[in-house]
Amino acid sequence: MRAARFSALVLGALFLAISPARAACRQALALGLDVSGSVDSAEYQLQMRGLSNALQHPDVVAALLARPAAPVEIAVFEWSGETYQRLLVSWTAITDETALASVSAMLAQNARRPAPPVTALGIALGYGISLLDQRPDCWKRTLDISGDGRNNFGPRPEHVRQELRATGITVNALVIGADGADGDGTQGNGIGELSSYFRANVIFGPDAFVETALGFADYEAAMVRKLKRELESVAVSALH
Repeated sequence: MRAARFSALVLGALFLAISPARAACRQALALGLDVSGSVDSAEYQLQMRGLSNALQHPDVVAALLARPAAPVEIAVFEWSGETYQRLLVSWTAITDETALASVSAMLAQNARRPAPPVTALGIALGYGISLLDQRPDCWKRTLDISGDGRNNFGPRPEHVRQELRATGITVNALVIGADGADGDGTQGNGIGELSSYFRANVIFGPDAFVETALGFADYEAAMVRKLKRELESVAVSALH
């Protein structure tokens, strides 16, 4: 009996020794959503449901699940002022459609909480990077910042960016603005002007880019385009 038990323990140890390592992380993707004072209740819902629906788009689902052995991990937060960064979805490995559906449902059911009216974009950058620091072993780490206005509180994003360039992280942006160069003339939220601001002061890292949405009604379609571009670039690079 003792010999049989000893043999079983030896076989168990050998099995653990030859078992494959824990699944690799293909990409860590942190998404930061602007909920500052310029975003009203209807726009808030368009943003949340837009991301939720974008994650269920067939092309995005196919890209997320392209390599189950090396899944993408997703975290989602909302941001506004210096002390308001709210984690909506903690790091979740997208290993199958069930995991993805769970993330989408959390976003669709999320209720808005009071947030400061200011836009602390530099602090949001720092918070997003701190989330990605929790996933150092992922092949690629990407922060997505959605925003409809310039920084107006706290450290300037260009200064924060200078400190973070050496991390190897990519920061992309989804800019929500009005059509035309000048927007409404009060907030400088024309799509061209705002895109230039994010390109010059916010994004950085390998293959960084700015995607645009013409108002929050276009947010879902813009998010689909952005997710496809981000996820496909990782899949292609992994083949080389």
